Amino acid sequence: MVLRPAEALRDHALAVLTAERRRLRSIGVPGELTLVGGSSVPGALTHGDVDLHLRVPPEAFAGAVAQLRRAYRIVHPGIWTATLATFEVAGDGANADGPGARPPVGIAATPERSEHDVRFTRSWQLLAADPALVAEYNAMKLADDGPQGAGYEARKSAFFDRLVASWPSHPAGGGTPD
Repeated sequence: MVLRPAEALRDHALAVLTAERRRLRSIGVPGELTLVGGSSVPGALTHGDVDLHLRVPPEAFAGAVAQLRRAYRIVHPGIWTATLATFEVAGDGANADGPGARPPVGIAATPERSEHDVRFTRSWQLLAADPALVAEYNAMKLADDGPQGAGYEARKSAFFDRLVASWPSHPAGGGTPD
């Protein structure tokens, strides 16, 4: 899969964000939808996918997930927990590198202030605020075995674990993920 600079997909990612916010409102799903992932950070490399994060009030999370199940395709059910549900926008992602392809669009739903909410929110805030972290993120993606290699997911997880752990002392850190 080809890596591209986030800036090459920014307009598309923002259009997807706007469309999915509208769709969620129309079906009554509560929460705040934000752009995360490589396409959300200037200078970051991305596969072209668009990652969205839906932060839902904790008391509304179960109902929101039930609504999302009806409106979106479930993906990665093996990673679902009481504080994380993942979906894909139907119709996206087919032949993502071909001519006229639409990159995949994923939605991760979390209750506000949950472990997964904090991980998504803080990690991407830190990356957006620190060019050195963006360079490290890009180097991780460009490592010898690349994003499709056996070690990629472990490297990626360790990288984000370290970001979350650095939050209180990092210059962009502190406060809450609101």
